[in-house]
Amino acid sequence: MPAAASAHGDGTLIVGASQAGVQAAATLREHGYTSPIVLVGDEPYAPYQRPPLSKGYLAGTASRSTLELRAESYYASAGITVVTGERIVEVRLHDAEAGSGAAVGEGGTPHAFDRLILATGARPHRLPVPGADLDGVCYLRGIDDADTLTRRLQGASHVTVVGGGFIGLEVASLARTAGLSVDVVEAAERVLPRAVASLTSDFYRGAHERRGTRVHLGAAVDRIEGTNGRATAVRLTDGRRLPTDLVVVGIGAQPATELADQLGLAVQGGIVVDGASRTSIATVLAAGDCTAMSHPAGEVGLVRLESVQNAVAQGRQAALAILGRPDPVPAVPWFWSDQYDLKLQIAGLQQGHDRVVLRGDPDTERFSVLYFSRDRLIALDAVNSPIDYMTARKALARSLTLDPALAHDPDVPLARLLVPVADTTLAPLA
Repeated sequence: MPAAASAHGDGTLIVGASQAGVQAAATLREHGYTSPIVLVGDEPYAPYQRPPLSKGYLAGTASRSTLELRAESYYASAGITVVTGERIVEVRLHDAEAGSGAAVGEGGTPHAFDRLILATGARPHRLPVPGADLDGVCYLRGIDDADTLTRRLQGASHVTVVGGGFIGLEVASLARTAGLSVDVVEAAERVLPRAVASLTSDFYRGAHERRGTRVHLGAAVDRIEGTNGRATAVRLTDGRRLPTDLVVVGIGAQPATELADQLGLAVQGGIVVDGASRTSIATVLAAGDCTAMSHPAGEVGLVRLESVQNAVAQGRQAALAILGRPDPVPAVPWFWSDQYDLKLQIAGLQQGHDRVVLRGDPDTERFSVLYFSRDRLIALDAVNSPIDYMTARKALARSLTLDPALAHDPDVPLARLLVPVADTTLAPLA
């Protein structure tokens, strides 16, 4: 009997009450799946959005209720059982061909399933230096982290942010806006080193420095010094000492792959999935921050995308695969970051580009950076340029491109320059 018509059995177990997990559960119900759905999360809260934690929530413009992915009444009406505060510690398959098996929670609670979706997310990389366990060293991944950081910021005067990625820079902007003294320490030679090209990196470094933040590039932390168990300074490997009363660490995230390892799934920087969110055991699905997949261009290798877009797309794909109608068409990746009054919006993936075109003047704090591979548009960074961003998303979704030589003039709308991709040897991006 097709899964959508089945009304018996153990149903689907989703490990991870995440954006991807909720999307998978909702998609199953929307497409007529009538068997049980159990969504298990290890936090004591109903499923919530994480990106706003380093934005509106930390700034005080968003509350716990506004973070909730769905109202509590939705889960009851949709027949989705949400289990909070339970960590799944063991999982095994009884029948790999069918996908059935059982999982066990940390307290010993068993969960039998006919199909399994891993949406286990990721956890912050810990700073591996002496003093990293001192009071006043914070991370930001969940609500509890955000609540702790909010309290700490209110009592701080000098903040040191370790890591110049999105979370680090967003926290730095909020702290500086609140009037705190801020240092950002980044081990690479530029901020946002993995996400954008040097044009955008250089702009964001300058934007933070113009607003009073001290940015230290090519700087590694040697240790964190403390007094009476509390952090008081960050010592760099070059000997510099940065006095501080709060350290915020944002040096990336480690995908949670322990359950995948138990099942013997392929793991390479994340649980390896195909375009339908199937793992190396095709009856087991995975979605969200815990996964790694082939780059859309097919030439860059595996990538792991920590984004709302990817979590939603993979959650949907996993559900459709269970229903026997996988959707292999990838969505266009997109990301965003709010820092001060600067909104960065990214469409596509810039890895593998061979040409970069600047559109507009960064000094105006309104510009775009376009990435091309073999004269084909593959990505765009837009700073306070929402029209360019939306145009690029539509172009990538429809396999359209434009002449790089014409893209630099911001007075010419990008939409006027779009043409179909001529090189059919390149796989469509959406």
